[in-house]
Amino acid sequence: MTEKRNTGRFVLVALVLLAAMAGLGFRLVCLHLVQTDTARDRVRNLRHLEKTRVVGRGMIFDRRGAANVLALDLPAKDVISDPKVVAENADIEMLTSQLATVLEMEPADVMVRLDQPGRRFERIRRAVPDGKIEELREMHLPGVFFKDTTTRHYPQKTFMCHVLGFANHQGVVSAGIEQEMNRFLRGCPGLLESEVDGRRREIYVRRSQDIPAREGADLHLTLDQHIQYAVETALDKAMEKSNARAAWAIVQHIGTGKILAMASRPGYDPNRFNEMPKGNMLNRAIGVVYEPGSTMKAVTIAAAIDQGLVTSETMIGCERGSWLHCRHTLRDHHPYGRLSVADVLKKSSNIGSAKIALMLGDERLARYMRGFGLGGQLGIDLPGEEQGILHPTRKWSAISSSRLAIGQGVAVTALQMLGVMCTIANDGKLMQPYVVSRVVDKDGSVLYGGKPRVLGQPITPATAKTMRRLLARITEDGGTGRRARVPGYTVAGKTGTAQKPVNGGYSQTDYMASFVGFLPAENPQLGIIVVADAPQPLHTGGAVAAPAFSEIAAHAVRYLGILPLEEDYFVASH
Repeated sequence: MTEKRNTGRFVLVALVLLAAMAGLGFRLVCLHLVQTDTARDRVRNLRHLEKTRVVGRGMIFDRRGAANVLALDLPAKDVISDPKVVAENADIEMLTSQLATVLEMEPADVMVRLDQPGRRFERIRRAVPDGKIEELREMHLPGVFFKDTTTRHYPQKTFMCHVLGFANHQGVVSAGIEQEMNRFLRGCPGLLESEVDGRRREIYVRRSQDIPAREGADLHLTLDQHIQYAVETALDKAMEKSNARAAWAIVQHIGTGKILAMASRPGYDPNRFNEMPKGNMLNRAIGVVYEPGSTMKAVTIAAAIDQGLVTSETMIGCERGSWLHCRHTLRDHHPYGRLSVADVLKKSSNIGSAKIALMLGDERLARYMRGFGLGGQLGIDLPGEEQGILHPTRKWSAISSSRLAIGQGVAVTALQMLGVMCTIANDGKLMQPYVVSRVVDKDGSVLYGGKPRVLGQPITPATAKTMRRLLARITEDGGTGRRARVPGYTVAGKTGTAQKPVNGGYSQTDYMASFVGFLPAENPQLGIIVVADAPQPLHTGGAVAAPAFSEIAAHAVRYLGILPLEEDYFVASH
């Protein structure tokens, strides 16, 4: 009896084993001979490993190099959830509350990411600082884990924000040098392709592709932190004192075109770009066009001198402050009788400048204006440069040249107007402005280098020398720019006070106030422009912009060690 029972058990076990072996054999046949494409793909995907090696963006420095870091990538972590694990192991409402408190998020935003039990991966928040990550680690939250990443950081916050631009948490760049030089800064991600075993461990001998990542190159700007600080400080003071809506300024090295400082107000913090008003992100120094007013008189008079139509001593009748031309009246701020060309510029006579423009004629005036870079981009290595407005002569009216001569009916950027003054300071050569000094990869190789480039020569060196002498008189006693003076230096330049165009006419309350000039006038090194939008109640370039120019210039020449020449230089060389 016992023997029969044992025999039955043996047969039962044998049948079970045969059934298991038959089932296994059938499954193997299905997998290897009759499996569908979907099944094959599923098996292949389970064994396949593909990993992108993320790289950091290059760093950005000012012209002094590694000591002055303006932008860099910092290590951070993304907070990730596995909604399926959360649903199975956690009180979702309590978990939502805990995450929302630590991450400073709205609970509803957290809940919508956690309450998806069919998913295995949901990003709760990107680029979370280490302090908050440690706080979450200590809470041991089920279904919550962390993924290494980097975040773009601007250590000086609003400082130089319009030149820098920003990169968001996804690495998408916007504005500034981050956008313009992204091809160098972003680097090249690496790629690893291999196979894994059942425990998702890599089988190294099956590694099919291993492309190392190439870090982003570092960017060295022509801008100088110390000069930039002086510019931003001066703009903040001017804004507060004049109640201006906005203000902007540029400092340019005359001989090369290098931009040493560029600032615009209001500003923004690139670390918090998503919280800032969009209007604050506009780089007004290159992205706003305005009617320049009297600063344009430097172009008009330079053109007439260059053509031999006038000299600095030529007398112009200024009609005692009111002149009827083509049934339109043009007025001066003060009534003048006859003025020399030199005094037309010093006193900023509208009538004198308009009469000089009529001597030139439409075509010649237009040719010189375009030769100075007006009506077209100068090609600075920043995005968002406007080209201004200068209509072709076929669209000019009978009074156009007399109005263009005094900065009405033409629109410029501050960069263009500074280019005019720097051209005069640079013996008549118009330089292309640039902000990138060089791009250097991690091996020290220079991938790109900015260099001086002459765009044209609208006036002769002799004309430029005469204009430097005339423009230096603007800051003398009796000139409109005397508040732009820098003790110990001769400053040359021009004020601008322009009514803002409104509804086919000109506002009686809103003005653009500016001062553009260079120093030392005897041996020009630096060109500077300051523009204020709608200052109140003082609204003239001499009262609003010239003092800011003086403050910036005084700091810059001391910092750079620029020495003045003899005070009688123009007299001795004339």
